[in-house]
Amino acid sequence: MQRRVRIAASVGLHARPAALLAKAAAAQDTPVTIAKVVDGVAGDPVDAGSMLGLMSLGAQHGEEVELTGDEAALDEFVALLEQDLDKAPA
Repeated sequence: MQRRVRIAASVGLHARPAALLAKAAAAQDTPVTIAKVVDGVAGDPVDAGSMLGLMSLGAQHGEEVELTGDEAALDEFVALLEQDLDKAPA
């Protein structure tokens, strides 16, 4: 299953938001991937459990990403990405 969502984190997928997403991915039973969407086309996906992979996307506030995984995992990731993770409690 795939879903697209805009990044709400004011700093994009930088250190703290990437760490929070990677931690959430590590808690999943199934893999989740994420790809930056440019001009409506998803780029190469990275493992959402990799903080460096997430940061390498260069995804900024307001940009769109495409998530791939099972429905429950995607629900959690969409909810996380719709928050400003840079300001969320740890």
